[in-house]
Amino acid sequence: MPEPVLRIRLAQPDDARIIGVLIRRLARRWILPDQTFEAGQALLARLSARTLREKIAGGQRFHLGYLGDRLVGVSAMRDDCHLVQFFVGTQYQGRGFARQLWTRTMQDALRRAGTRRFTLNATRCAVPVYRHLGFRATGPERLSPSGLMTTPMRLVLPVRAGKSA
Repeated sequence: MPEPVLRIRLAQPDDARIIGVLIRRLARRWILPDQTFEAGQALLARLSARTLREKIAGGQRFHLGYLGDRLVGVSAMRDDCHLVQFFVGTQYQGRGFARQLWTRTMQDALRRAGTRRFTLNATRCAVPVYRHLGFRATGPERLSPSGLMTTPMRLVLPVRAGKSA
């Protein structure tokens, strides 16, 4: 039986609270165990409803994935090229929802800005997920500007015949 398709929509500032609840819970489960206490606390602060609301109001594009009325995934892109948030609820992982959410986010950037090169800084637990989506590490794990240990990664879409780069 095929997995259900996510209903994906762009976030509005009023969605900030529910986004924050989901991604803070997932960050505590998956990211914080591999980080220093200070870096983890700073990350949680950056995931507050107020900060997320400001980012959405400022034009950062958050794609929200729903199954029925339940938010199960969040993907956020800065400058139509740098993935800054990408979370799928633990019980929904491994079912193709991350790929559906990433595909929509990527297509949005491609449509809006013609983006063919995407970057991100992956936490240790997320590196395999991003590899599965086609990203490749561009360097070793290192301390990011935000204080988290991350691996820089990139995905370059091929140029289709007849198209210029």
